[in-house]
Amino acid sequence: MIQLTDVHKAFGSNRVLRGVNLTIPKGTSMVIIGGSGTGKSVALKCVLGLVRPDSGTITVDGLNVEKGDRDAFLAKFGMLFQGGALFDSLPVWQNVAFRLLRGSLKRPKDEAREIAIEKLRRVGLKPDVADKYPAELSGGMQKRVGLARAIAAEPEIIFFDEPTTGLDPIMSGVINELIREIVVEMGATAMTITHDMTSVRAIADNVAMLHDGVIKWTGPVAQMDDSGDPYLDQFIHGRAEGPIEAVR
Repeated sequence: MIQLTDVHKAFGSNRVLRGVNLTIPKGTSMVIIGGSGTGKSVALKCVLGLVRPDSGTITVDGLNVEKGDRDAFLAKFGMLFQGGALFDSLPVWQNVAFRLLRGSLKRPKDEAREIAIEKLRRVGLKPDVADKYPAELSGGMQKRVGLARAIAAEPEIIFFDEPTTGLDPIMSGVINELIREIVVEMGATAMTITHDMTSVRAIADNVAMLHDGVIKWTGPVAQMDDSGDPYLDQFIHGRAEGPIEAVR
């Protein structure tokens, strides 16, 4: 579903991606791990076409991301943002139905509201939440609303950017379970960026370790602990000593 081939991207003298090669099969959940500033978010933005690579190719469902109908291309995606990224001035249901109220996916308002309430129910929120505003919700509830918005338009591909950031361990576990259930239920292709190894083990089919602008290791999550790769081994066990130098 997603293919990155020798993708390079620099910002001035800062070479962020230095030849990324990665394949995400359709209907699978890929989790990309790596330290802060290693280019995980840049890679995601390149897939979305928000950042143009300096060289290399990226295809989504066989089509080059830089070609074709932009609206039709973006309609394939849903996204759960790291900070929730809810619109404070809109009630919850309008946040969830944001894409269904405008653009190429536009639905009648009543229908969009019904879909929003159904998606809220899917993530464990009651209908009375629909008319509240984001500021009235806890962090965990806001994250669920963000997840409901990500799946509202039935996307083929869902991106999760640090889905458990800022949540306590119990709520993190709830969100991880929801993500796994929903991705499997929808048959969607998922791409997740996270530092949370508990999330990795809960939601990944496959894992890719991005470091120094390249994929150091990729493979099934079940093989992660016995990879034999010193970069991956240091990262997943949180060791200070190893080939990855800590910024002091």
